[in-house]
Parts: sequence; C-alpha cells; structure tokens
Amino acid sequence: MSRARTVLVIGGGAAGNAVTIFLRRAGLTVDLIEAKDDWNATAGSGITLQGNALRVLRELGVWEQVEASGFGFGSVGITAPDGTVLHVARDLRTGGDDLPATVGMQRPRLQQILIDAVRASGAQVRLGTTAEILGQDADGVSVRFSDGRESRYDLVIAADGLGSSTRGAIGITDRPEPTGMAIWRVAAPRPAGVIRTDLAYGGPAYIAGYCPTGDTTIYAYVVEANRDRASIPPETYADEMRRLASAYGGHWPEITASITDPAKVNYTWFDRLLVEGSWHRGRVVLVGDAAHCCPPTLAQGAALSLEDAWVLAQLLTASDTWDDALFQAYYERRVARVRPVVEASVQIGQWQLDGVRDADMPGLMDRMMTMLRELP
Repeated sequence: MSRARTVLVIGGGAAGNAVTIFLRRAGLTVDLIEAKDDWNATAGSGITLQGNALRVLRELGVWEQVEASGFGFGSVGITAPDGTVLHVARDLRTGGDDLPATVGMQRPRLQQILIDAVRASGAQVRLGTTAEILGQDADGVSVRFSDGRESRYDLVIAADGLGSSTRGAIGITDRPEPTGMAIWRVAAPRPAGVIRTDLAYGGPAYIAGYCPTGDTTIYAYVVEANRDRASIPPETYADEMRRLASAYGGHWPEITASITDPAKVNYTWFDRLLVEGSWHRGRVVLVGDAAHCCPPTLAQGAALSLEDAWVLAQLLTASDTWDDALFQAYYERRVARVRPVVEASVQIGQWQLDGVRDADMPGLMDRMMTMLRELP
C-alpha cells in the first residue's frame, strides 16, 4: 500500500477496543470515538469469559492481565433452589487446552485492561464524541462529528452497541427484540467455597446464579420475566433483587445479605438481534452488539464481539482491496457461527419461560461449546 489506510471506530466497548488494537498493530491509522466521557470504565458488575473469548484476548496481548485480574475455573454446578448440588459438569475448553475453560472477572477491570491497550497502541481517542453525519462514496467516508470536526476515512467500523445509531444511519432496519426475560445483577463479596459458577433453575426466579470474579469477589444474578422498567424505581433495585434472591439457599443467604446499595444493582432486559443479509453498507461495517446480540444464557455476548473484531481485522489486513466481496465474506464467516449461538441462547431462555422440564438443555449447551472450540 502506498499509504496507511485510515479507519474510524465508533464505540469503545469490547469489539471497538479489540478491532482498534488489531488494526493499529498492523500499522493502520485508527481513530476511536466513544460517546461516554468516562469510556464506560466503571459500568457493569461482572462478566463470564469462556475459552473462545480468552483466545482472542490472548491474541490482543492482554491475557496475562486478564488471568491475573480474574478467577479461572473449569466446571459449572447445577443446584436446587435450596442450594443442594445436583450435578457438576466439566466445561469444555473452547479456547484450547492451554487456556482455562472459563474466567470470571469484574467487567470494569476488563474494560480498563482494553482501554490501556488501546492507549498503548497509538490510536487517536476522542471521548464524549459521536458521529453525526456519514457521507459515503466509492473510495471512503466523510464524517462530521458532534464536536464540529470533520474527517475522511477509508473505512468506518460501527461498534456502538445494541442501540447503534450507525446501524440505522446506513439503512439497516433490524432492531433488537426483547425475549421476555430480564436479569438483576450485582457485584458482591465472594463467600468461602464459591469456586465456580453455580446455577439454580426454578424457585421465584427462572435462574439464580453467581460467578467468581476474583479472590474476594463474585457477581450474582437472578433472572425473571421482564417488567416495565418504569414500574421499578431505581431506588428499589436492591430491595427487588434481595426479594428474589432471598428464596435461595446454599451460598445465597450470604450473598443476599450484601445486596444493600441500589446504585450497585443493574436491571436489564434480555434482547436478541441478528442483522440479516450483510453487516455493511458501502464502507461502513458493523461489529459486535451492533450486528448481533443474544441473551447471556450461554455467556457468549462478549466472546462473539471479540471474535468479530479478530476476524474483521484479519480480513482487512490481509487484503489490498476493501470492497463488497470482502465485507460479505466477513458476514458469511461470522453469521455461520453467530446464528446458532443466538438461536441456542434464545431457546434456553424460552424453555425456562415455557416451563419445559424435559428439554435437552445440557445437550444443546454441549453442542454449542463443541462448535465454539473451532477457530472463528
């Protein structure tokens, strides 16, 4: 190439940060803009990273920080609502045998690790900034930003999440749809003896679970039917989660006693999204939650986003021609992997909603994990 290609990344979450790091490593000029002034550095409670996510984090060069910051484990327990352990299953190492099956960690810590890596990559970062106008032609995209500046790029990568404004701006009409479930999440002290994720199905919630995120921390969650958000005042969030969680035994009484601050409790609906046909229009391409989203029943949201970034960066850096054929190849490669995960994640939740007790949930999970062991 006669000059370094220029890329604008819109959104500084997992997908946007990852694709920025990969492209900068290849010598491309990358600007990243993020709407939030704080780069979402403190948002969220915990995150479950399975092996295929860890594989991409290792490619990004941040695995050692992730390993040191999180809690690795290799099994999942199924319990009765009273805490009785019914079954313990060994997790498949979807990232390969040299990585843990799963690492739990605090979501703000993962975000800070990726932020630091973006900064170190030399990308130009502007916070509190959005793209207001995208003007495309055959050779690139002219962008006007919310701060009044204008720039031109060879490519725009939209990583601006589930509510992506870029998706609509380029004429893609797919929108996220609620699945009928909602989740309460909170970070909490880790009770002695919590060394893996345990899940209870049944009781007043559809699912009650927790995941260790460090030597002294976990994040805990309960899943119920979604309710009108306007009917739940934020100041009652701790009371609402504690009410649901108080019905569970085992480690839950200790966890429940720590749920006191409503500001630390997050309430989110489960959504599904899969953009069909292609994930690009001209020189603007979607990655991560802007293109697809699934309920966290398989803990694959961040993993799929990280994989998008890895695959797209591979294709972009291996080709001198950035055209419809390249972006369609990216879509076809990714949708073959994303679609079954989205569908399986939704199906697992639907079985819970419908009260189906004889569903082959373990079999479906095993099939998905076997597929995810393959390279994306």
